[in-house]
Amino acid sequence: MRTAYTTCPLCEATCGLELTVEDDRITGVRGDRQDTFSGGFLCPKGASLGALDADPDRLRTPLARRGGEFEPVSWDEAFTLVDQRLNEIIAEHGRDAVGMYLGNPTVHSLAGGLYAGGLRRALGSRNVFTASTVDQMPKHVSSGLLYGGIFTIPVPDIDRTDFLLLLGADPFSSNGSLWTVPDAPGRLKALRKRGGSFVVVDPRRSRTAAAADRHLPIVPGTDVFLLLAMVNELFAASLVDLGELAPHVAGVDEVRKLSEPFTPEAVASRCGIDADEIRALTHRLAKAPRAAVYGRIGTTTVEFGTVASWLVDVLNILTGNLDRPGGAMFPLPAHVRRGTGTGKGFTTGRWHSRVRGLPEVAGEFPAVTLADEIETPGPGRIRALVTVAGNPALSLPNSARLDAALSTVDFMVSVDPYLNETTRHADVILPPPPPGRRAHYDIAFLSFAVRNVAKYSRPAVPLAPGELDEGDILLRLTGIFAGLGPAADLDALVGLPGGTEAETYTREERLLDARLRSGPYGLSVEALLDQPHGVDLGPLTSRVPEILRTPSGRVELCPDPIAADVPRVLEALRTPTDGLVLVGRRHLRSNNSWLHNVPALVKGKPLCTLLVNPADAARLGLQDGCAARVTSRVGEVEATVEITADMAAGVVSLPHGWGHDRPGTRLTTAQAHPGVNVNLLTDDLALDPLSGTAVLNGVRVHVTPAQPTPSTPAQPTPPAGQTQPAAQ
Repeated sequence: MRTAYTTCPLCEATCGLELTVEDDRITGVRGDRQDTFSGGFLCPKGASLGALDADPDRLRTPLARRGGEFEPVSWDEAFTLVDQRLNEIIAEHGRDAVGMYLGNPTVHSLAGGLYAGGLRRALGSRNVFTASTVDQMPKHVSSGLLYGGIFTIPVPDIDRTDFLLLLGADPFSSNGSLWTVPDAPGRLKALRKRGGSFVVVDPRRSRTAAAADRHLPIVPGTDVFLLLAMVNELFAASLVDLGELAPHVAGVDEVRKLSEPFTPEAVASRCGIDADEIRALTHRLAKAPRAAVYGRIGTTTVEFGTVASWLVDVLNILTGNLDRPGGAMFPLPAHVRRGTGTGKGFTTGRWHSRVRGLPEVAGEFPAVTLADEIETPGPGRIRALVTVAGNPALSLPNSARLDAALSTVDFMVSVDPYLNETTRHADVILPPPPPGRRAHYDIAFLSFAVRNVAKYSRPAVPLAPGELDEGDILLRLTGIFAGLGPAADLDALVGLPGGTEAETYTREERLLDARLRSGPYGLSVEALLDQPHGVDLGPLTSRVPEILRTPSGRVELCPDPIAADVPRVLEALRTPTDGLVLVGRRHLRSNNSWLHNVPALVKGKPLCTLLVNPADAARLGLQDGCAARVTSRVGEVEATVEITADMAAGVVSLPHGWGHDRPGTRLTTAQAHPGVNVNLLTDDLALDPLSGTAVLNGVRVHVTPAQPTPSTPAQPTPPAGQTQPAAQ
């Protein structure tokens, strides 16, 4: 028996784990109390790492479809088949005939962080899609327009702030998102203990909202109106004070003019928050000694996601809270070089999608148009698809349509550890090893950390016979895409020489070491290996103007694309709406569709229920524990009703990532707890035009009891989670 230390890769909190290993099996998991960042905090997901590693449904060798059935094959056979089929399609139809979808787990692994970019470049196709456009792309776009870089995203300095405003976020359940904040509950409690406070704006009384000083239930999708009204009040009440940031900001007066129509009175009825409440919240923010505003899923996966994301930063800037301790600050990770204070800036629309003419954003197309590009004939049609660590058959809007489209591609290869709802359509599945058998360094999430830290760990358990390292899988695919074949020199692909160093450090360690040595702290892999609990690099520090990459070298507070979209916001403000709307929600024991095959994470009270306000339930004739039929423009589902006063009137909620009732999968536990797929209801025609992000919150729905009315003949009851045909 031995002890190993690693970082949890199952969410963005990067908590340190202490693992007990026996006979190359993880037999115990606890929080690493010596971890310099998380201090022993552990959530149910992290505690399940051993069970996840040992999941009997996890694929250990490649699978290839032969005669309609999957058969185990060797790695060489699998890569040879991929090389042959993809190159045949490219030779006949061109590179755009091969599409790629990168899922969220890609950024949770060191190999994904190092090699996903090269994989995309080697493919050379414009048909690239990622989970970003069903998640956080509005924040990347707004940050690119404001600061010049899509990863230049400020985070609340939670450990030093006095007041925190959270919109559309539930860090008690998510552990933070685009905000690496281990033990968010403990840090928020510490905020209150030192005399500070926090307010949550959310249509649901979430776990975070229940712990807040004040919870403001808002009409889903209307955060943009609330935020514009707060900007309006800052100017009207002469509360604007940029402080030391003033010399580095352009466009303040233009923002004032944009906000003029959005008075608190003008938006109050539309967003469901009184004008006096809006004014009080604005004054509270402006007058706090140190404050920060943070918005997440509820402000990004909506119709005006980019404008709302921009306004979060505008409020931080206008109150003088950007780039100062206790405000919203820019982390300085150990593997990133310092900026120069200027750059090329950020643009979108360098090319457009073939079918719907949607603009490219950050080198990719909106995921909502993936089905269009598969179904529509003509030059550039996607005939082959590569998926890496993603489950788009569950995670994309109007997923019934996409699920059908996936079955029509000529060839599909998936890098994934499971035979799931997406990979059941694949011709070849290449399974990466489980988390305990992978090295770990958070290339993505340390860029959003509330304290500058660095942690690296080698695999806790060696690869089992027949397993291939994730980095080798991605690089062998890169070699195939580059026309070098499946046996290409992998070190040469990434520009590494041979020699004695290759005998001491892995390929990933040598690449990471180069980044660390050229970074701001002069660290090395060796130094991190000597500190298994992490290296504390200190609190966040001010980084403006060094962090800026705009041609002007200033924060562009009123970018032209944002200003051009505000009239659309004003038009929506003046357009009345009614009826029920649907929103998603997070659970501490879940992360998208990843973890539903772990028994410990799905036992107990069902997680996939339809939350309904008591008044709505009474009006609609719904009963707690009974089934309701939920219908949208694109489809319908049946879900179990959970009546709760935590849900605002006029709003219902289903969580994301469920619907494990598809035939042809091998997910024993998930199939026993299938839930329903909320994305059978979300609309692939609805998106935020600036970022291409899907509208997953604020979806118009109709809800009725599932049992037939006396005038309606009874129909056979489908299995749990089964959907009815979509309305055409």
